[in-house]
Amino acid sequence: MNTVKVKNIAFRLLTALLTAVVLFHLCLLVKLIPYSIAWGGRLENDTQMYVFETISILINVFLIIVLFLKMKIINHRFSDKFLNNILWVFLTIFLLNTIGNLFAKTNFEKYFSILTLVFALLIWIVVKRDKRDNTNEIQ
Repeated sequence: MNTVKVKNIAFRLLTALLTAVVLFHLCLLVKLIPYSIAWGGRLENDTQMYVFETISILINVFLIIVLFLKMKIINHRFSDKFLNNILWVFLTIFLLNTIGNLFAKTNFEKYFSILTLVFALLIWIVVKRDKRDNTNEIQ
């Protein structure tokens, strides 16, 4: 399988997972799911939950937009280097989050370490370069 196809699969899987995460955070925000299971069980009140969940949703949506820019689904004038740098920052955050989730208070949150590790690996696939394939476009 060539690099472009692998990147496309990684992009699609990452986008689907991020969309699911946004939906999860929306469910927490509107209290369909108790927020005590999120954020390592450290949220103390509704105000904290609203702030944390809103920020989380915005960050995840931003990452989805960056991925769409990277894969040239959205026309833009950003350099590939600039978009790659943003993705490397997210990759690092997901790796650190993986470690943090392992030390969470709830088992539910501990299981998210698997998801954050998968996110880091998928971002790495999207951002890594292959000398034979200079394109990242969706086929």
